[in-house]
Amino acid sequence: MKFKPLGARVLLRPVEPEEATPSGIVLPDTAKREHQNAEVVAAGAHEDVKVKVGDVVVYRKYSGTEISVEGEDHLVVEADDILGVIKD
Repeated sequence: MKFKPLGARVLLRPVEPEEATPSGIVLPDTAKREHQNAEVVAAGAHEDVKVKVGDVVVYRKYSGTEISVEGEDHLVVEADDILGVIKD
């Protein structure tokens, strides 16, 4: 199944947080917080959408609608819920 967001919406695939700190300490499940980073999988063709496929973005906490696409969890968010793009 393919999914194309309509209007000013973006389809995101959540990026899993690191399992360890940069110093090598492994984090237990209780210490992990909900991630807000995701990769853009598809974007609507609206002038308010400022991201492109492949960008890694930060989105607002508690935003969007969770859906399953081809067996993977994704999130559909409004363009205004994307706070910024993470650059390398």
